[in-house]
Amino acid sequence: MKKYFIPAVSAAILLPMAFSLSSCETPVGQGAGFGAATGAIIGGAATGRVRGAAIGAGAGALAGALVGAAIQEDQARYYHAPPGGYPYAKRTGTPGYVYSPYGNHNVIDVRGVPPGALVRDPSTGGVFRKP
Repeated sequence: MKKYFIPAVSAAILLPMAFSLSSCETPVGQGAGFGAATGAIIGGAATGRVRGAAIGAGAGALAGALVGAAIQEDQARYYHAPPGGYPYAKRTGTPGYVYSPYGNHNVIDVRGVPPGALVRDPSTGGVFRKP
């Protein structure tokens, strides 16, 4: 009975804290949580020991976090166009540079960007099209 007291108390203290953290709301946190739970179940069932469950939880958390990071990166690339479409930048006198339609008309280097492609203004974060 004594050998299970410390793990039980640790679980009773740490599990509520783990569920209250805001990182569990991100795909990385959710992937790590589900991976850790699945790895602990598989590791514990395969070995029948706490050490196997701990190793499985660690491996599952790592794999789940990597999958969650890939999902988060994929979701971050997509955004919806505004109702009127993206505004076009204005040309400057120098080829490869345009005035941003946002803010105080910052000059932005768009060399190598094809015409009509979306460009993000680094100072305001606004998205516009290259003329």
